[in-house]
Amino acid sequence: MNARIKLLALLVALATSSALMAQGYAVGDAATDFSLKNVDGKKVSLADYKQAKGFIVVFTCNHCPYAVAYEDRIIALDKKYKPLGYPVIAINPNDPAAQPKDSYEAMQARAKEKAFTFPYLFDDGQTIYPQYGAEKTPHVFVLKKTGNKQVVKYIGAIDNNYRNATEATEHYVADAVDALLAGKEPVVSKTVAIGCSIKVK
Repeated sequence: MNARIKLLALLVALATSSALMAQGYAVGDAATDFSLKNVDGKKVSLADYKQAKGFIVVFTCNHCPYAVAYEDRIIALDKKYKPLGYPVIAINPNDPAAQPKDSYEAMQARAKEKAFTFPYLFDDGQTIYPQYGAEKTPHVFVLKKTGNKQVVKYIGAIDNNYRNATEATEHYVADAVDALLAGKEPVVSKTVAIGCSIKVK
């Protein structure tokens, strides 16, 4: 009987741990750094950016129509905010065994085709996206460098109209970064990410 109770307690503990892990970061949490392979074959981590004030971390991919619809806007965010200290870091969280269009080779081809101005990293083994709590592609996490920590300041969508950039009336990521650059907290710190589910084998 004692063995059954211990087993039940262990299962409950594991389930609770998994649930907490699935929640990922909340606004105000410190994000863990990573070292992931870029499409140029080199490893990239946040620590590489010594002069950065923060980051626009975007979980995205090749195949998802939502992600594709936002590619030009992600490039525009990087071009605008990288010189101001907030570069884009894109991460593909999908398992290519579940979605072959998101293979590393396909990532390399897409980055070249679209002339990405930012690193496009492969979450090999799918270890990073659960830490962040990314659920969709695209899913954005704006981080602010505070001392030796990267503090999460915004989580969610890029804007409120994936279909047409010119028709978007709320620019969540841009507004969040603008606020941080002005020494303020984002007025909107969390929205619902709209996109495709992350693919696991």
